Amino acid sequence: MFDYFADLIVYQLLALSSESHLGAALHFFVMDVTKIFVMLILIIYVMGLLRALLSPEKVRDYVRNRPDWQARGMAVSLGAVTPFCSCSSVPLFIGFVEAGIPLGVTFSFLIASPMINEVAAVILVGILGWKLALLYILAGLVVAWFGGLIMQWFKPERWVEEYVWKIQMGQTALPEQDNSFRGRHQFAV
Repeated sequence: MFDYFADLIVYQLLALSSESHLGAALHFFVMDVTKIFVMLILIIYVMGLLRALLSPEKVRDYVRNRPDWQARGMAVSLGAVTPFCSCSSVPLFIGFVEAGIPLGVTFSFLIASPMINEVAAVILVGILGWKLALLYILAGLVVAWFGGLIMQWFKPERWVEEYVWKIQMGQTALPEQDNSFRGRHQFAV
């Protein structure tokens, strides 16, 4: 689909040759930009649906009432299974910080999310075998776990803007929400 769209724009509309460096470079640019835009639109929509489903207070209360090792384990696990790159992990990270989830835990999520890639793991199984694929996943989990722990030791809370802490002070005053799929869709859009 994206390749066809890039062909249409670059080779049909602009009449550039596929053999030229400019044509090939512009084709790659158009194809990648449209792919990224579509992906961002879908990710933002899905994140909107998730935000309509789970309030930040629910997530915060669930994670805050857990020991640090459990909260960090949940963050690393969530980061490992989210099929996203950094472009979607950062907005989730910011939402977790605004919800009051401890920064060390949120950093563990932020490190694990782009580092552990399911597609890469499957490819590694096919090319190098399951042992090296498992080593890749375990290395990502360990780096995310200890990376968040090390960040927590630096006490990064002092660098968070003051407005973020004001957001956390109480429950967010939200109007009664429509929990049907239609209501969640409206919230996401």
